[in-house]
Amino acid sequence: MERRRFFKVAAMGGGSIMVSGLAPVESLANLSNSTLDNQPDEAPTQRTSLLKGVCDIHIHASPDSKPRLIDELSFARDAHKAGYRSIMYKSNDFSCHDRVYLIRQELPDFEVFGSLVMNRVHGDKVNVRAAEKAVETTGNYCRCIWMPTGDAQYPLKRANSKEKAIPVLGSDGKVLPEVVRVMEVCGEADIMFATGHSSPEEALVLARKAHEVGVKKFVVTHANSGIWTMTKDQINRSIDLGAFIEYCYITNLWGPGTGLPDFTRVSDEEFLSFARINPQRSFITSDLGQVGMPHPIDGMNTCIRALQTGGVPEKDIDLLLRRNPAMLVGLTD
Repeated sequence: MERRRFFKVAAMGGGSIMVSGLAPVESLANLSNSTLDNQPDEAPTQRTSLLKGVCDIHIHASPDSKPRLIDELSFARDAHKAGYRSIMYKSNDFSCHDRVYLIRQELPDFEVFGSLVMNRVHGDKVNVRAAEKAVETTGNYCRCIWMPTGDAQYPLKRANSKEKAIPVLGSDGKVLPEVVRVMEVCGEADIMFATGHSSPEEALVLARKAHEVGVKKFVVTHANSGIWTMTKDQINRSIDLGAFIEYCYITNLWGPGTGLPDFTRVSDEEFLSFARINPQRSFITSDLGQVGMPHPIDGMNTCIRALQTGGVPEKDIDLLLRRNPAMLVGLTD
């Protein structure tokens, strides 16, 4: 199979032929037949016009404790070249807002941000000190603090795991004091507080407390994904409490034959049913960067085409992919 055909099929098929174990894809800037510049049925100007102004604020890249498709600097270059306005990195185990300071030295005209996840690498409970230092780090590029993900109680309980979890609620069902303090830190810094891998029910409790605390950028994480999928009623209740809802397009790209084979791929129509709920309080990310999955730029391009084909108005696409995520990372028009 010629190289350009390989990449086109990988992008259209959700990475079904890019299985775990293949060497990570090179930076688009270094590929002689890159997915960005060589689309037989689509001119580069058409492709970049779709992506112009996009803010993808949930990207996984190396260095990390899990294999990643591409490194942070290379992806930042790719996104900048593709016309993105902004990106934000997420590492489940390490800070990435500090590295963003260095990436911006290389790309001073591109808006790159990082975040911090409250997993066990920072201690056995939500670490207030880590949050305080994150927002004080040089450059002020930490724009989100996520509650536990891989070490959250909900997924570990669902998996019958004996590993120690980091709770966000006490035995009385109330938000723990250290979590409330991190909410305050986020509110004071005007950055996102995200639910991480909390359950839908936990997310609602967190939303209620964040509303009381006065957090302006409270985010319910990937409300359309796997065991974290919310009902329409839960989404609307979260929004009523002031939440912004994140939907991740990775759900339409994973599944058998990809780097994440244990997940069930959903249809574009199912994804669109979420995106249509309340675009004014929602945003879309790729949540990509895993080995064996499409390049995040391919995933985002496919997502935009699905939204357009599904009849989502351009003004709503603009809200979901540009205006709302830009506002959440602190960018203004």
